[in-house]
Amino acid sequence: MMTGTGCLCVTLLLLLHRADSERFEVLGPTRAIAAVAGDDIILPCYIKPNISAEDMRVDWFRVNHPDPQSNIRVHLYQDGRDKYHDQIRSYEGRTSLFKEELKKGNTSLKLTRVQGTDDGQYKCLVKSKTHYDDATIQVHIRAIGSKPEVSIEGQKEGGMGLLCVSKGWFPEPELEWLDSEGVTLSAGPSETDRDYKGFYIVKLKTIVKETDTNHFTCRLRQRQLSEQINMETEFHIPSELILVHTDTWRVAFAVIVSLSIVLVVILAFTIWRWNHLSNDYDASKAKHSQELEKVQDDKKCRLKILTNQLDFVNMKRCPELESIRRHAVDVTLDPDTAHSQLILSEDRKQVRCGDIKQELPDNLERFDKVHYVLGKEGFSSVRFYYEVQVEGMTGWTLGVVSKSINRKRMIHLKPDNGCWTVWLRDGEYKALTGPSVPISRSEPQKVGVFVDYEEGQVSFYNAEARSHIYSFTGCTFTEKLYPLFYSGTIDNSAPLVITPVYVTD
Repeated sequence: MMTGTGCLCVTLLLLLHRADSERFEVLGPTRAIAAVAGDDIILPCYIKPNISAEDMRVDWFRVNHPDPQSNIRVHLYQDGRDKYHDQIRSYEGRTSLFKEELKKGNTSLKLTRVQGTDDGQYKCLVKSKTHYDDATIQVHIRAIGSKPEVSIEGQKEGGMGLLCVSKGWFPEPELEWLDSEGVTLSAGPSETDRDYKGFYIVKLKTIVKETDTNHFTCRLRQRQLSEQINMETEFHIPSELILVHTDTWRVAFAVIVSLSIVLVVILAFTIWRWNHLSNDYDASKAKHSQELEKVQDDKKCRLKILTNQLDFVNMKRCPELESIRRHAVDVTLDPDTAHSQLILSEDRKQVRCGDIKQELPDNLERFDKVHYVLGKEGFSSVRFYYEVQVEGMTGWTLGVVSKSINRKRMIHLKPDNGCWTVWLRDGEYKALTGPSVPISRSEPQKVGVFVDYEEGQVSFYNAEARSHIYSFTGCTFTEKLYPLFYSGTIDNSAPLVITPVYVTD
């Protein structure tokens, strides 16, 4: 018969044997994985010994993610299924495990259509009920961008300004200006930006003077893992162009000096004449006052007539708007995207900013940092048009954005980030081109938004005055576009209102 002490020893031995049988190692590749942007890659990770991982937790996440405010999870498998509730937004729809291979201990991750933001370290963590281990994988992304494009910025102090721009690179390349002898020209620091996929956009400016050849070169260099890529764009400035600009400034200076002299003479004469006539003016002031009132009444009458005529002309000065209005679509607001402080009407046609935050589900589509809301439907490969009433508002933003716009942090509204918008702030109307462009227009009461997806164009119209406000052209759209609405702060008593579009035959 076994004593109590013997039973305890046997139980401990069985538990130790069971725990030891569930111990495993997580192994990954010994070298970094290199990938070309746009390709699909596999991040190898497997368990040794080859026991089943079907009932384990498989967690893939980024190490030292460049955005500290972003989630770090790339993919999570738990309780026999994939979970995406806190996945990094840029990985949505691009990650998957090999489900049939999990029973063999294969926990590798497939990542499709790699982009610049995918560059970095990944950790594969596998955890059972009693044990866990992990492996680290390094990924290097390579993207070859556009050939440098050179343009003239115009006359600058000391010479002619040139700009060199190249887009779509990873890792970041270097730009350099050279003269016809291959000597490096002085230039300011490079301007670097990144698009929403993490690819680099670099710009470099320089100021050049006339030379024997007027040939200049913008050279791009990028160090890849095992090679260096070089690209060059040569540019020639005609001597006539430099001379024209130089002569123009000389003529302008001479004209300014001459005008200044004339103005001084006129001012002196005016002061003398004013003093001479001041007494006569006081004597006839009463008489002229009555005549002036009569003239002003006459001007008011004429102004009213001209205003009515101008309204009629404005109705006719943008004839293409009537054909554009035939592409009208029914736009409604998407409550799942609305910031918690926004109040939507029951018919989803109006939005205004409230003074308190509402208790709403924290889903992936909802804006957290800014008071934005999107249209319910997205559009691609079509032309579409809608109108929004902005009457009585002190601030608003309208336009379209790409589907992948980040909803969980502050957004820089510009085309490079997938945003084509205009706004009213502090009494100024601007097109948000990054940097923004002031728009000199009369105050619109209703704004029309037109998108030609295939032509790459987003246009804004004063719908009541039938006049054009601003157009983004030469755009490249790669995903669905959604209408964007910003109704300002609680200071705005009036809401944004999506209005019906009536087409005139």
